[in-house]
Formats: sequence, structure tokens, C-alpha cells
Amino acid sequence: MLGLDGEPLRIGVLTSGGDAQGMNAAVRAVVRTAIRLGARPYAVMEGWAGAVAGGDGIRPLEWDSVGSVLQRGGTIIGTARSAEFRERAGQMAAARNLLEHGIDRLVVIGGDGSLTGTNEFRKNWPSLLEELVAGGDISAETAAAHPVLMVTGLVGSIDNDLVGADMTIGTDSALHRILEAIDDISSTAASHQRTFVVEVMGRHCGYLALMAAVAGGCDYVLVPELPPGKDWEEDMCSKLKAGREAGRRESMVIVAEGATDREGNRITADDVRQVIADKLGEAARVTILGHVQRGGRPSAYDRWMSTLLGCAAAREVVSMEPGSEPVIIAERHNRIRRLPMMEQIAATRAVKDLVAAHDYLRAIQARGASFGRMLELFETMSTPPAEPATDAGSTPSSSGRPKRVAIIHAGGLAPGMNTAARAAVRLGIDHDFTMLGVYGGFPGLLDGDVHELTWADVEGWVGDGGAQLGTRREVPTIEQLYALGRAIELHEIDALLVIGGYNAYLSAFRLVTERDRYPAFQIPIVCVPASIDNNLPGSELSIGTDTALNNAVVALDSIKLSAAASHRCFVAEVMGRKCGYLSLMSGLATGAEKVYLNEEGITLKGLASDSERMVESFRSGRSLYLVIRNERASVNYTTDVLAHIFAEEGKGLYDVREAILGHQQQGGSPTAFDRIMATKLVAHSLELLACALKHGEPTASYVGLVGGKVSDHPLDRMNDDLDRDNRRPHHQWWLGLRPAVGLVSQDTGTLALQDIPDFGEAVDDAAS
Repeated sequence: MLGLDGEPLRIGVLTSGGDAQGMNAAVRAVVRTAIRLGARPYAVMEGWAGAVAGGDGIRPLEWDSVGSVLQRGGTIIGTARSAEFRERAGQMAAARNLLEHGIDRLVVIGGDGSLTGTNEFRKNWPSLLEELVAGGDISAETAAAHPVLMVTGLVGSIDNDLVGADMTIGTDSALHRILEAIDDISSTAASHQRTFVVEVMGRHCGYLALMAAVAGGCDYVLVPELPPGKDWEEDMCSKLKAGREAGRRESMVIVAEGATDREGNRITADDVRQVIADKLGEAARVTILGHVQRGGRPSAYDRWMSTLLGCAAAREVVSMEPGSEPVIIAERHNRIRRLPMMEQIAATRAVKDLVAAHDYLRAIQARGASFGRMLELFETMSTPPAEPATDAGSTPSSSGRPKRVAIIHAGGLAPGMNTAARAAVRLGIDHDFTMLGVYGGFPGLLDGDVHELTWADVEGWVGDGGAQLGTRREVPTIEQLYALGRAIELHEIDALLVIGGYNAYLSAFRLVTERDRYPAFQIPIVCVPASIDNNLPGSELSIGTDTALNNAVVALDSIKLSAAASHRCFVAEVMGRKCGYLSLMSGLATGAEKVYLNEEGITLKGLASDSERMVESFRSGRSLYLVIRNERASVNYTTDVLAHIFAEEGKGLYDVREAILGHQQQGGSPTAFDRIMATKLVAHSLELLACALKHGEPTASYVGLVGGKVSDHPLDRMNDDLDRDNRRPHHQWWLGLRPAVGLVSQDTGTLALQDIPDFGEAVDDAAS
């Protein structure tokens, strides 16, 4: 790609303002995509301070300059807040220094302040050039070759405060840090029956505080968008007291650093501690997490999504022409979207004004529908029932008792099953249901292992891995259906909530298709997707998938480090059965050179080409080559066979090792994403059951997350969405992301702009 001066385009990339995990993934993607497009990337070091200083503050970058950075927190090109850049003289110096390198296109990664400053610089660019020409600092020819500054922005902010985007770079990793701290604090708090007040970041946005409170099973939360009323102290203390009386051993209050009362007075963690001491006579402990939230290893999401954002940003800035308005490349519903920069920044800053004007409803709405929904769900799940559900009865059965809803797990284990069961019990009790737990899946139902679950019974389940109710893979046989119907009648089960994987869906489908023969199955049934394979119909993501992906990425990071001191190829096998989601996303998140999927298969011709590329890479100085293989990518080309082929072709140039990640991908505590999604999906499921029970309709559905929204589909039409032979949906949105692996992992030559996909359109096409 050539500029007006006939030279290759020069693109500057800089990180500005507060750092955020995932910035390195974005920088890497910008640099490598720019190189693939024939442009020359430069790093502007230490944010705008590097542009103002010039000299070594602006450095050319090569392909290998951004190698091995995905797993690193912070930003490898540095960041700073530059007071000089806010002045005219500083901007003039920055323009002069950028033009020394021929840079007139920028990808800026930062918060709203950084992007606002960048836009001011962009608008001032023509007048700055006039002054530089008049002062003899640049030639008229240089000014004519670079008449405008073209800018694309990426939002790097752990606060997740950009209106119009679902998640900004760093937010998911910050939630990981917060949840790790809350889980750790919970154990010591429970030991001493103690109250903790935890302060998290979020000066004007309560996203981190709210989601941490939901995912951490906390008692109370204070966020900037919804300042508490004047009686908040009594409200909080009564809630903490009720929680203890209901069986909680510890109490947890989350405070966003920007929390205030309705007069605008700040509410600090220490203020909350003092209120608890004064009104409850308890010495609460305060933990201010601070910059721990910004640090550490980026999550899998902050790697693969930041990679896509960086690719799209480089593509965008290269395609810009003089007169193009600046845009923000953002994520919405797992798709890459272009947003008008200044409109979105104005909308983001307007939230603070809405709060100041006491327009809390619009402030919450500006954060998106999910924010308001999670506020409602948190209030419900953190509030113990005023009286036992069995004394209620707003949805009684014909016998006058409350409706009885059974929770059952089926299929393989998925992290987040306990979170889903806990949400089901507490939200079900709020619907005045009697909630039943079936232990051991459908075999447990046949054995009569069914017990009532109370609000207190599921205390502590929110962050537990595994499945307290147990799960089994067995699908009920035709011979077992009569006994299953009798068990449903014996335990007076009015509705079934089935949480699990592919076999869970098959089990529920069998009950629905046999209703004519077994009247006991004429009850409402809802299936909730919980599978690390992410192979279920009607949902782009399943509960447990994000946790499994993060587990795989941690393991692959360790594998890569073990090979750093030697010339080695690793062939790593990742779970997923015949769905390649885990393999592809772990490849994107760890920088794998090649990913083999069942959806694409493996051919001898392809292996020959891959082997040649591998040999050439090691001859060119590479020390590590990571290959990821889906566990069922091919029947014949197994992990062992691939390793032997690559070793044979290497002729001693490098050695080859296998790594089968195995069941560690199913273990560990569920991530914040899986906990939050489990809560959303179960809440929707219970509303479906409540509606069906109210109207006496034996509806059967499966729920899921599609296009960022929770939706439901009729269970008897499940086969329309399924490839039964391969046990996966017909349409898989993530297949549109496949080109990104090779784009940023292998420098195989220059590409035309049209050869690089738009990861918004490509994903939409794959999903439909």
C-alpha cells in the first residue's frame, strides 16, 4: 500500500493512558496485519510522550518485534499521560516527529481521554503543518504528501465504560483478577464469619463492581450509575443481617471506586466499614484491590478478541482516505464493529451527566440492557426469602402446593454447572417454586435421588468447579421411559430444568418425542447449554466453554515456555470432540502457527505444505512452532502421527513433542464470564417455566445466547439446527475467524486489502 508520496504507508501504533491487559495482543495484530498489507508499522513509545520527544520515541517495528507478547500483561511499547501533548507546542513537536518518519496514520489504543486528545490532534493537523512549513521545520512537499492525519481507535480500558461496545480491552482480565481475590477472601471470611468490604476500579462505570458482585455471590454492591437512597445504610445492614440469618457464614460488599450517594458525596470502602461497625457492631475488613486489577496474564478473551480488534484496526487505517472520519473498532456480540469515534465518546461521557442529573434510568440504559438486567438479578439472588417458599404459592398446583421444579445435570462436566444450579434455586424460590435437586443425572432420577434445595443449601456454589448435583452422560433408553415417568409422578415434579451438554439435549428431546405414550412427560422442560465443547444448538457460547478455553491457554503458555530454550515443535491436542471452537480460539490466544479442525479435516497435501513451512521457519531462526489439533480433527492423522511426520520432515533441525491437554480443561473454578452467562441463561429459563406453568402449557425449549441476546427455541425442532452425525450445530459463528490465525502467526507474503476479511461480516456469514 502506497501513500501520496509513492512510498509505503507508514502507520504509527501507540498505547496511551492507563494500561490494560490485552494491549499487547492488539499491538501485535496491528503490526503484523500492517506488514501483511505492505505498510510499515512504527511504535510510538510511552504514549504521546514518545511522539512529543521524537528520536528513539518513535521506532520501526518488524514481524519479530512483537513475538511472544500475547501472554504478557501491560504494554510492551509503554504508556504515559503527557501534559505536553495537551499544549499547542507539544502537538507541533509530535506532528514534526511523526512526519520525520512519514507517519500520517495512527492506531491509538487507550481510553476516552486518549482518544479525545487524538481527535483534537487530528483536527489541528492541517494548521500544525502550516506552522511547521512557515517555521522551516518541514518542507511544503512533505506537508502536501501528508495533508491529513487518519486515525483509528481501540478502547483499552478495564472499566468497560465505552457506550456501544460490549467489552473493552482489559475488562475480562480485570474481572479474572477480582474474582480470584473474592474467591480467596471468601474462604478466610467464612472461616471467621467475617464481613469484607472490597473496593474495585470503576470511576464512572460500575461494570466491574456489578459483575464481580454477581459472579462472586456477594451481598451488596455500590455502583456510580445507581447511587443509593438516603436510607442505604439501613438497607445494606438489614441485608447483611438477613444473609447471616439465612445461613451465610461470611458477608461481602463490593464498592466501585466512583460510588457516591445521590448528593454526589463519595462513598468509600472505609465509609462502608464504619457503617457496619456502627450499626451491626462488627469489625469489617477492607480490601482495596487497586492496580492488581490491571496486572497479570491477559485472559483468553482479551487475547483473541484484542487480536481481532487489532487486525480490523490495521485494515481500517490502511483503507482510510483523506477526509475519512475517525472510527473506533469495537466488539459487539462477538462481532467486530466500526463506531463513529466522537459520537461514542460523547455518549460515554454523557453517562456521568445523566447521573449528576439524577436520571439513573437512562444512565443504566446507556450501559446496555445487560447491565440493568444484572442489577435486577443481583438484587434477587442476594436477598434471602422473607419466608419459606413452601408457604408462598402464587403459582400453586391443582393440589394447592407450590409448583415443584427439578434441576438435573446431564452430559459431560462443565465448569459453571454449580453457578447455574445456584441461580436456579434462588431465582426459582423468588418465583415461589419448590426447587428440587436431582443427584446423578437421569439415572439419579430413576433411583429416586431427589431432594428439595433451599436458599441456604446452595450457598458457596457460585464459584465451585465440578457439579454438586453430579452429572451422567447416559441418555434414557426406551426401556427406562416408563420408570422415568413414574419417578416424575412419584416426586410430583411439575417442570424440568435440564442443565448440560449434548446428551442432556438428547435426553430432553427423547422425553418430548415420547409424550404421547407417557403423559408424565407432559410438563414444561427447558434445556440450558453447559458444555466445554461449545457444540450445542441455539447458543453461540455454552456455560463452561470460557473456563475450558482459559485452562487450555494457561497450559499452552507453559508448554511454550518449556520450548523457549530449544528448537522445538509442539503438537498440542485440545478437547472439543468434533467442534473446533476450543482449538481455534486457543490457537488465536496463544499465537499458534497452525490449527487443525474437524470442520476442515487434514489432508496429505496440506500436511506436506505445513511441513515445508515449518522447516523454513526453523531455518529462518524460529525456536518454537506451536501446532494445535482438535482431538477429533482426523481419524487417521492422530496427534502422534502428526508429530512423527513433522519430526521426519525436520531431519534433526528441530525436535517434536506431543502434549495432550486432557481433562484439566474441565477443571477449576468457572470464570467470571461463565458465571455471569449461567446466571443470565437460567434466569431466562425460569421465566419460561413460570409462564408455561401459569398457563398450564407443557412447552419444551432450549435457551442460548445468540447475537448478544438470550433467546429460546422449541425443543421439538432441535434437529433443524443440528448436524447429528458430527454432534454440532449446522452454523458456527466462530468459523469466520479462521483466517486470523494465519494472518498474524505466519508472514507468508503481502496481501491485498480484500484478502483480509472483515471479522464482523465474516462472522455473520458463518453464523447464518
